[in-house]
Amino acid sequence: METEDEIFLASITGEDKPGVTSSLAAIIANNGATILDIGQADIHNSLSLGILIKSPQTVSGNIMKEMLFKSNELGVQVRFSPVTNDAYTQWVSLQGKNRYIITLLGRKISAHLIAAVSSVLADQGLNIDAINRLTGRVPLNEGTSKTGKTKACVEMSVRGTPKDKNHLQAEFMRLSQELGYDISFQEDNLFRRNRRLICFDMDSTLIETEVIDELAMRAGVGDEVKAITESAMRGEIDFCESFKRRVSLLKGLDESVMQEIAQNLPITEGAARALKILKQYGYKIAILSGGFTYFGNYLKNKFNIDYVYANELEIVDGKLTGNYVGDIVDGKRKAELLRLIAQIEHLDLQQVIAVGDGANDLPMLNIAGLGVAFHAKPKVKENAKQSISSIGIDGVLYMLGFKDSYIEETKNV
Repeated sequence: METEDEIFLASITGEDKPGVTSSLAAIIANNGATILDIGQADIHNSLSLGILIKSPQTVSGNIMKEMLFKSNELGVQVRFSPVTNDAYTQWVSLQGKNRYIITLLGRKISAHLIAAVSSVLADQGLNIDAINRLTGRVPLNEGTSKTGKTKACVEMSVRGTPKDKNHLQAEFMRLSQELGYDISFQEDNLFRRNRRLICFDMDSTLIETEVIDELAMRAGVGDEVKAITESAMRGEIDFCESFKRRVSLLKGLDESVMQEIAQNLPITEGAARALKILKQYGYKIAILSGGFTYFGNYLKNKFNIDYVYANELEIVDGKLTGNYVGDIVDGKRKAELLRLIAQIEHLDLQQVIAVGDGANDLPMLNIAGLGVAFHAKPKVKENAKQSISSIGIDGVLYMLGFKDSYIEETKNV
């Protein structure tokens, strides 16, 4: 007569130390039982290990006894919970449900934030499977970090089908505004783990200025050009028209001014780190900018960027003429260029990331698999899929699932 099997969960807690998992798994194996599932977490050297075991009824008692003795020997605690066949079958059926990744970004992660996000997920019927910290440990003294600016990221893996995805995302946006954090909500699919191209806007994205404003200040028309720039970035006037008006005001400016500005461009917080790591991991990087090729090429050479598409200023006898050469790179053109580069690189659009801050970035943000509004205007944030406003542009790395410990390990490879 065939012996019936039973299922039980072994929950092990205590101080983490080498040999706990191997010793307990060996007991299960030696008794001819099967591990149906296993998961382990380590928080501040405190172990939480779960092992779902299927064993013949005749050996279950022996497995539990041996695991109790071994746990006591190792200085950890083990607790056993029976699992019915129906409960296991229901759990298996949920494995095919939709999976999502929630990324929480900020200078530090608060209990209030975790509680609020968890509550929204529960209201939507989503179950949290795992929570991981992607950033390094936050120092007690916030001023002791190397950059002087701490950052913290927690990633949640959740499962289920949201009752109302639009309402869920609206709640995350509300919490972001109220609590001063960034909350990213993405499907956990194959494309998220296989993105290969990232397209950046330049001005106020990779650099902390609008270059045309810098040129205008040297030309003595700073206030006039800045007002046009801000209106265009808010989407109040057509980008192409605003571009022509601003460029015309630069007439007569000496070409040498461009070199001086390029050599002193203020690089955005986290940009150098993000660009270096993305290149190290094989990403293709593009600048798609409504700014100027002169400055885009300067960044290309500085950071080994693969593609630069921007606007070309006309220069005659060492002076800007107030005109431009070729087509204007506006929002529509940025989206076209993103598609073109994806085709050249043989990539699906879902494998492309776009990052920008202005209204003219929305077309490319909306067609990319991951579109990120970076320290963007309210209108842009409202219409983008994701946003980063609380930390530097290297926050994009965490949305892609990068973990600081892995980055540090490969830094010198």
